[in-house]
Parts: sequence; C-alpha cells; structure tokens
Amino acid sequence: MAPDPHAPLQPLARRQAFDQHPVSVRAAREFVTRTLTGWGVRDRRDDVRLCVSELATNALLHGGDRTCGFLVAMSINDAVLRVEVHDASSEMPRTRTPDDGSNTGRGLFLVAECADGWGVDETGPLKAVWAEFKAVHIRRPEVVSL
Repeated sequence: MAPDPHAPLQPLARRQAFDQHPVSVRAAREFVTRTLTGWGVRDRRDDVRLCVSELATNALLHGGDRTCGFLVAMSINDAVLRVEVHDASSEMPRTRTPDDGSNTGRGLFLVAECADGWGVDETGPLKAVWAEFKAVHIRRPEVVSL
C-alpha cells in the first residue's frame, strides 16, 4: 500500500558532534546544508546557515571545556525547524551591542534578527542555544506506486 501523500509529516531529527576546532564551524554549516537538502527544505537556508555559524562560533569561543567540542541538533515538527548547538558551558549567552569598530559581539544579535525565535535550554552543567524558523516547507519525495 502506498503512503498517503496528504498525511501529516512525521517529525524529523538529526544530530552530529563536532571537534573543538575552528574548521568545525564550516563542517557544521555543511552538515546543516546536507540535512536541509535531504529533507527537501529549500526556504530559509541562508538564515539557518548563518545562525548555525554564529552559534557554533560561540560554542567554540565560550563553550567551556576545550576538549568536548559541540553538538548540532536539527529537528522539524509542524513546519518549524529548530537548530540547537550544545556545548559544555553553563554560562548563559547574552546579546550585546558591539561598538562600530568591534570585530566581535554580533553573533546573537544576528541570530535574533534572522530566526523567528531563539533561546537557551539548560541541561545540568551543559546548555543548548537554539534558533527556530517557522513555516519551513518540506518537499515530499514523489510517491511511486508499483
């Protein structure tokens, strides 16, 4: 029996761990791109990639234990894409207004501007900084009857 093409989509989820190394930010963006492509998500890609870059960079710079690295988790449920970056620090991130000449301090400001929502979940000594993107359209694969 062929699946019902009008049935509600089941939640999707993927996660990947990354080393505590600067090249891991690029690897996290590539993971996000591959995941979105595999899920058939075409909208909001640039926003999602930018937010993951900023959150992964923050995890590298402020993530606590320098041996642990960080984890990127992605999920889609009810047309909302959620991206989380987990790190080993209990220190809460904060937005700040950087000086015009400053090279740092814009990450969470950019996340707040690009995402539909963001926040932090504490999980014991760890934390997950997340960003959500509403109205993500998933292109379903064609249903083929044999």
